[in-house]
Amino acid sequence: MKSINRFIYKDPKQVGLNAVFGNRDFGWKFELIGLLLFACLWIAGASLIFTQPEFSQFKGFLPGPTFKALFEATQESRFWICVFASLKRIVIGILIAAVMGVPLGILVGFYPKFRSLSYSPIQFVRMISPLSWMPIALLLFASFESAVYFLIVMATICPIILNTTIGVLNINPQWIKMALNQGASNFQLIKTIVIPASLPYMLTSLRLALGVAWIVLVPAEFLGISSGLGYLINDARDTMEYDKLMAMIIAIGILGFALDRIIQKIQHTFSWSWNE
Repeated sequence: MKSINRFIYKDPKQVGLNAVFGNRDFGWKFELIGLLLFACLWIAGASLIFTQPEFSQFKGFLPGPTFKALFEATQESRFWICVFASLKRIVIGILIAAVMGVPLGILVGFYPKFRSLSYSPIQFVRMISPLSWMPIALLLFASFESAVYFLIVMATICPIILNTTIGVLNINPQWIKMALNQGASNFQLIKTIVIPASLPYMLTSLRLALGVAWIVLVPAEFLGISSGLGYLINDARDTMEYDKLMAMIIAIGILGFALDRIIQKIQHTFSWSWNE
């Protein structure tokens, strides 16, 4: 059933990263200044707290020991093995969620009846904390590795579905009318208009999923896994090596930031190509 009403959506860009950070008018210099200000706040706050006698055992949280520990970690093969293990889990988990979530998001956005049917289940699942699935994951899956993938999928599939749906609903209705006047079928509409036009939103959903995936991965790697950055954080906590603990946190931030920029560049490329 063909219906133009399915594409009506009020101000869809209010949802997602682009609403806040889509246009950075002042360029990379202001981003660098922002990072420097963030570093200054860290130095000032950590120096104010962890130089006190009662907190002297936590001096590892200071920037100096942290970056020294991070540099030393980069010289060890164990660190890079753990980095690869965490990145593999993130990438595979998000890919599984995307394979499931993107088609669902297209269907939810394209068919009004399906959207009405799926609204309550999606909202219900979205409101469940991803980490609350951890006991179920440990019971269902024979290996901890599979359980981690399950947790990442459960954490990221809803953002992917919802942002893909927003992309479909944000398509210019005139494009749909023109295609329908030419006798296009639903399959042709999805293939030639819906998927290309909503691709930037799909990539935004991957950026959102990336942040959520890191949040779930680190505590998931505390349980029964002997590799990954979460495992290194837990190990450093148990041995009270706080400089290494903070170094692993910084490493996660650096890796997440780099992955986000890669997706952002791809997103801008596709957005520019479609607008042209």
